[in-house]
Amino acid sequence: MAALHKRVPAHRADEELDINPVYFREKSCEIPRYRLPERGVLPGTALQVVRDELILDGNARLNLATFVTTWMEPEAEQLMAECSPKNMIDKDEYPQTAELERRCVNILGHLWNAPHAEAIGCSTTGSSEACMLGGMALLWRWRARRKAAGQDIQRPNMVMGSNVQVCWEKFCRYWDVEPRYVPLVPGRYHLGPHEAAAMCDENTIGVVVILGSTMDGSYEPVLGMNAALDTLQASQGIDVPIHVDGASGGFIAPFLQPDLEWDFRVPRVASINTSGHKYGLVYPGVGWIIWRAEDYLPQELIFKVNYLGGEMPTFALNFSRPGAQVAAQYYNFLRLGFSGFKQVQQTCQDIAMYMSSEIAKLGQFELLTDGSDLPVFAFKLRDEVTGYSVFDVSERLRMRGWQVPAYTFPDNLTDMAVMRVVVRNGFSMDLANLLLDDLRLHLRILDHHPQTQLPPEFQAMRQSFAH
Repeated sequence: MAALHKRVPAHRADEELDINPVYFREKSCEIPRYRLPERGVLPGTALQVVRDELILDGNARLNLATFVTTWMEPEAEQLMAECSPKNMIDKDEYPQTAELERRCVNILGHLWNAPHAEAIGCSTTGSSEACMLGGMALLWRWRARRKAAGQDIQRPNMVMGSNVQVCWEKFCRYWDVEPRYVPLVPGRYHLGPHEAAAMCDENTIGVVVILGSTMDGSYEPVLGMNAALDTLQASQGIDVPIHVDGASGGFIAPFLQPDLEWDFRVPRVASINTSGHKYGLVYPGVGWIIWRAEDYLPQELIFKVNYLGGEMPTFALNFSRPGAQVAAQYYNFLRLGFSGFKQVQQTCQDIAMYMSSEIAKLGQFELLTDGSDLPVFAFKLRDEVTGYSVFDVSERLRMRGWQVPAYTFPDNLTDMAVMRVVVRNGFSMDLANLLLDDLRLHLRILDHHPQTQLPPEFQAMRQSFAH
């Protein structure tokens, strides 16, 4: 429960921060850790105190675990600073920020082959919120169909691979939808179309297909899922839509795999979400979702508010949020264009595939993926390597500041522990070679100093990353 914070014990409530006397000009400076100070300090003092607190955070450029953007140009950072006071929800006061959002939705709609003048979409705080909105639309449309037919609406379910990101588990729990997980099997580390179709019934609100699994970076087969659901409808009369979770792949496939049919070219795709703060190259705080047409977004989910000046429609789980990320997304579209985005993503993929090929040559590892879908790859130790685990390798790399996550796969493959590398913009070929050099060094050390390994169920407790 690391993300939820408890109050500190009473005996620690009065602990104070130790302030360097160089930082302040006041006669005394007492700053409690867990209570609001009685009086304030100079802005320079506050700035330095907070900076000192943050120096133990990791180096984002060495973080190969996160998909999230950790570098932007100074011009983009300046634009975000200028736009951070703007409230994205207040479209009456900030109509041009709303116009930039509309342009971004249209640009993504074009990239994803959405029908002209029919598709509808919006920005969100991230792809997780976008997933929630997409799931809600599926649920409300399923209820409407069932009610119109005079049928029960008490047992909705959603089908997805057990490799889904945790936001889908949250959606099912928060909205009382039964999650039906397609188990992973050796050699297939994501959703299988025929296995997923077999789990669908008249209560299935939709199938989630992931364009870029967080587990290994592989694409799930959207077109294959469409074909399996066509067969299901032909044999049983059950019509099931698809939601594509393109959190990462939505900004990769249009540029690197333009012939891959995964988007609105696939008839059953009702909606697609993506993350602007992953391969959309924006700092954290923006996601996007687009529906095929207005009919795919039930009107009862859209609220109209007028207490900010004019009447405005809104569909979101939160309300106020800064307009900075939307402005930065539009900046990236203008700054890079199609060719620029393609060059950035291609560079990431070239580095990922180079690294995966070099790791495969080491001999100790077996690749699960090679970075040919997302610029992401996963690998595990070969069965004959028993003197250390991927958790040992991950911990040793941390000594040099590298964050390369080690974790176990979901149910049905929990005995398989892997490492994963996410290559993002800003991670250069030079850094890749430095990481490979460190990896070779630590493997030599581990090979010469084998350790007795814990059983898999205890090894899993060491995992340095959770999805």
